[in-house]
Amino acid sequence: MKKTIYIEPSLIAADWARMGEEAKSCYDAGIEILHLDVMDGHFVPNLTMGPALVAAIRKAVPKMILDVHLMIYNPDDYVEQFIQAGADEITFHLEATEEVEHVLSYIRVTGKKAGLAIKPETTETLLLKYLDKADKLLIMTVEPGFGGQEFLPDMLEKVSFLRENATKLGIEIDIQVDGGINFETGRKSVEAGATRLVTGSHFFKQKDRAKAVAQYNELKAIGKLKK
Repeated sequence: MKKTIYIEPSLIAADWARMGEEAKSCYDAGIEILHLDVMDGHFVPNLTMGPALVAAIRKAVPKMILDVHLMIYNPDDYVEQFIQAGADEITFHLEATEEVEHVLSYIRVTGKKAGLAIKPETTETLLLKYLDKADKLLIMTVEPGFGGQEFLPDMLEKVSFLRENATKLGIEIDIQVDGGINFETGRKSVEAGATRLVTGSHFFKQKDRAKAVAQYNELKAIGKLKK
């Protein structure tokens, strides 16, 4: 079975003074999905965007899919705000709430896609019980909180483990990697079973973003997963 591979620029690495233009440049380059990192300064040591900025980005690129990644405690308190702001997908962290199944269910009931993420130190086996309850699993391939970090290659074992288990159970689910993604680490991630690649600093440093998208799209040729 051939699985579609998606490339998602993370706007945390964009020029924040030109956020709307940056989002539009991604669309013009052929990107379908934008990754929006929301940080509260507690779950991770940084502060970023809130619902108002997500709404502004939605207005700038009404046709794009907005994938909102909540790196915040008590995500269930904010899901509705981000949905109203224009989020199409919401991913939250297993470590951030004790109501994991409730939050996944609530997101999906609203008609949006629900993702569940883990930090590098969290064992991937904890995600197995949610394979049929989430639309996407996110493996952080750097420590969450800041862009520009180096890819953690050991995280590929987590990707492979989850893909193998999903395949054995006949479950089709997206597996996303986020952090340190470039052409090389992206290729390794797809080979391990990832279908969603979040790229930040590497993408926004490219002078020709359309060319970069074309290079990333070449990874689709190796995105073949067995049932």
